[in-house]
Amino acid sequence: MKKFDFSINGNKYHVDVKDIDDNIATVEINGTPYTVEIEQEVKKVKTPKLVRQEVKPKPGEGHIIKKPSTGGHQILAPLPGSIFKILVKVGDEVKKGDTLMIMEAMKMENNVMADKEGTVKEIKVKEGDAVLQSDVLMVIE
Repeated sequence: MKKFDFSINGNKYHVDVKDIDDNIATVEINGTPYTVEIEQEVKKVKTPKLVRQEVKPKPGEGHIIKKPSTGGHQILAPLPGSIFKILVKVGDEVKKGDTLMIMEAMKMENNVMADKEGTVKEIKVKEGDAVLQSDVLMVIE
């Protein structure tokens, strides 16, 4: 928060005020942490503290919606990014380790590989799509 240098009776002190909550201050003096009580009146902060109440679901809300299984092995996005190039099409036979598509993430091209042998059943994305981590990219049977 704030840093001060003091000299008391020839001794030098480096004081780092970390936090002040009501009349209790957390400070660090020459590297040693202390909790001190402030004896003077503390200025009231003009910014109010927000206190939120717990939101309770209304009757009929809060049910988990389950997506139906597509049947097959899902290839998931390893990290957030965008689809740069799709190298396979529906019906193609793939082997474990084959590169299925190239994703651009963090300014790098990343290969998305098959982790199972099979036939490409569905491709859920197209080139240029933005995806989040764990989004389903394609399904292999």
